[in-house]
Amino acid sequence: MIRVEGLTKDYGERRAISNLNFEAKQGEIVGFLGPNGAGKTTTMRILTGYMPPTEGTATVAGYDILSESLEVRKRVGYLPETVPLYTDMTAFEYLKFMADLRKIPNSADRAFEVLEMVGLDKRAESHIGNLSKGMKQRVGLAQALIHSPEVLILDEPTIGLDPAQVVEVRNLIREIGKQRTVMLSTHVLSEAQQVCDRVLIINKGKIVAEDTPENLQARLVGSERAALRVRGDADGLSKLIGKIKGVQNIHTAPDGSVEFQFAPGQDVRPEVAKAVINGGYELLELRPVGMSLEEIFLELTREDNTGRRKEK
Repeated sequence: MIRVEGLTKDYGERRAISNLNFEAKQGEIVGFLGPNGAGKTTTMRILTGYMPPTEGTATVAGYDILSESLEVRKRVGYLPETVPLYTDMTAFEYLKFMADLRKIPNSADRAFEVLEMVGLDKRAESHIGNLSKGMKQRVGLAQALIHSPEVLILDEPTIGLDPAQVVEVRNLIREIGKQRTVMLSTHVLSEAQQVCDRVLIINKGKIVAEDTPENLQARLVGSERAALRVRGDADGLSKLIGKIKGVQNIHTAPDGSVEFQFAPGQDVRPEVAKAVINGGYELLELRPVGMSLEEIFLELTREDNTGRRKEK
C-alpha cells in the first residue's frame, strides 16, 4: 500500500511537485499519467527512496519513506525508465547478483524463476549487451520482481517492447496486481485504460484528476454523446438531426458513423431515431459513446495562451 500526504519537491526555485495526496491499495493497479515534466518520475523516485521530498511524507507498505527508508526499499520493486544494467553480465548472472545483494535464499533458483516469469528463460545465458531493447526492459522488470516485493513501481514498463511483448507484460502486470500494489507511469493512455483500476493525472506538479477511467469519463464529458449509423448513403443526415432541439456538436467519426452531443437529462435519442426513420434512412445503430482516456487526458492538461489549464 502507498499513502502520500502533502508531498512536495523543489529543485532550487523550481517546484517539481506540489502538495500531492493520494493512496494506492493492495491488489490495486494505479496509473500515473501526465505530460513530460509533470512530476511523475520525481514522485516515483521519492517513493522508492532515491531522493527525499522537500515537504510532506509518504508510507509504502506501512513504512515511512524518511524514517524507515531501508524497510521501504526491502519491500519495493522499482523499474526506472532507463534501466541500469550491467551489460557484460548474462541475464542470469545479473539477476543472481541482484538476488545475492538482497540476501535472497537459493538465489540461482529465484533468478531462473523470474527469468521464466518475464519470458526470458531461453536467453538466460545471453549477455545483456547483446539483447534487444525490449529484452533489456524485461531483464529490468525481472530485477524489480526478484525479491517478491509488496509494492511494485514501474516507470514506463512497456517502452521499447514489440506489440506481442507489450501484451505479455500487460498480462504480467495484471497478474502481479492481484496480490500487490502496483503503480505505473505511462504515455500510452490506452495501456492505462486496459491495465489500471484507477488513474492519477498530474500536470505541472499537481494532481488534476483521480478516479477510475469510467468515472472520469462520466465526470468530464459534461454532456452525453451518441453515435448514429445508417445503411447506405448518409448524406444529409447531419443536417437532418441538427434541426432537433438539444442536438449539438455533430461530426462524422472515422468509422463513418455520425456522432452528436446532448445535455445530461435531456435524452434526445428517441427524437433522433424518429427523425432518421421518417427521413427515409434505414437505422442500423444508435449507441452511447464514452469519452476516451486520451480525450480526458488532453482536456485536463490542455492550456490556453496564458499558460493556464483551460477550464470547462
